[in-house]
Amino acid sequence: MDETNTTEQTNAHEFTVSQLSKAVKSTVEDEFGYVRVRGEVGRLSRPGSGHIYFDLKDDKAVLAAVAWKGVASKWRFQPEQGLEVIATGRLTTFPGQSKYQIIVENVEPAGAGALMALLEERRKKLTAEGLFDEDRKQALPFLPKVIGVVTSPSGAVIRDILHRLADRFPTNVVVWPVRVQGASCAPEVAAAIEGLNMLPPDGPIPRPDLIIVARGGGSVEDLWGFNEEDVVRAISESSLPVISAIGHETDMTLADFAADKRAPTPTGAAEMAVPVRAELIGYVKDLSGRQFAAAQRVLGSKRDRLAVASAKLPRADELIASARQRLDLAQTRLAAALGKARQAKALHLAKIAPRLSLPALMQMMKDHSKSLNGLAGRMKPAILRALAAKEQVLQQRWQLANSLGYRNVLSRGYALVSDAKGNIVRQASTLSAKDQVLLRFVDGEKTASIVEESGGPASGEPELRERVYKPKKPRKPPNDGQTSLF
Repeated sequence: MDETNTTEQTNAHEFTVSQLSKAVKSTVEDEFGYVRVRGEVGRLSRPGSGHIYFDLKDDKAVLAAVAWKGVASKWRFQPEQGLEVIATGRLTTFPGQSKYQIIVENVEPAGAGALMALLEERRKKLTAEGLFDEDRKQALPFLPKVIGVVTSPSGAVIRDILHRLADRFPTNVVVWPVRVQGASCAPEVAAAIEGLNMLPPDGPIPRPDLIIVARGGGSVEDLWGFNEEDVVRAISESSLPVISAIGHETDMTLADFAADKRAPTPTGAAEMAVPVRAELIGYVKDLSGRQFAAAQRVLGSKRDRLAVASAKLPRADELIASARQRLDLAQTRLAAALGKARQAKALHLAKIAPRLSLPALMQMMKDHSKSLNGLAGRMKPAILRALAAKEQVLQQRWQLANSLGYRNVLSRGYALVSDAKGNIVRQASTLSAKDQVLLRFVDGEKTASIVEESGGPASGEPELRERVYKPKKPRKPPNDGQTSLF
């Protein structure tokens, strides 16, 4: 028995590692060329290359899965850890690590329950971030001039919205076409909302006052693009008010939570956006009628009060009757007063007429001229006496100023010392050796140089030495009965 086993092992075909790996790879791919695998997403990673590496597992086994970048970018649904999915792809091996794996071409959630679990988890996350808070909601404008609609341009949704707007209140509409289903739905809707917010107010495309994000009904998978974080964040960060009209009234997406208002249908969104024009006109007419009636009531009340007040006032004729009588009396007296005044003025003129003759005026001028000549003769001596007195006072004060000036001091043998800058030197301590000074005498000026106490004077320059003078006792003035001016 042992010899037989040894012989069989010796006669077995010999493979290299690469040959064996290739053979296993071919066998696996031929047997399991295209498979659908259901399992829970385990460890998941997205490196910088853009590929997705994750595990599919159940309670007994783990299968490695790989999704290449070009394939994964087209998926409308992205796998997340802990979610049960159904992966479709090709089973193969990876010789570098001696393991088998599935190359995933498509992945979808394993039933509505998995999607709802993912939706609930995402809703809790975004709620914790405050994206659904009521204080973030904006009020809708009462009469928007321009409405932006983010939806598919070829569906019935846009026609329903335009038709409803035309019936209620015709206004300008800017349509941003997007896909409302599939892998590109979420990025296109988010970009549309951001683009409408970035339109300049005075640009060629008018900036909307309100945005409507709309889509028709469908399954959870069909509406999944409006549950993506990109769409929710774009709606939450929009500076323009947003109305969401996704699906039917029973459908609910995360976009509805983030929007400022949720409409049950796209038609309901149009009704929220604008009022009924006919009703608005009727309301304005009603207000106008009420205003006119109120004004009539106010005028009637004022008119009645004026009539009551005017009945208590005296008549105008009675108010001016006394004044009119006084005016007539004054007019009668005025004519007589004017005649008397004219007679009085004529009599006064007759009295002074003789004094207004030429000889009388000439005699009056001669008398005034004689008076002026006498006054001038008396004023001239008085003016001369006053000038002489002022001149004497001026001479006395000039003599006093000269007696107090420093030149009288210089004439008594003193000198005025100033430094090179012209400043007067009052103390010897302010001078140093070799300083140049200017000595001013009564009859002129001389320059000098300061020397040390032990040294002699410079050639041609006088020597200055500090002398201490003792103050002399003042002599008593002679008692001749005259006091000193100083």
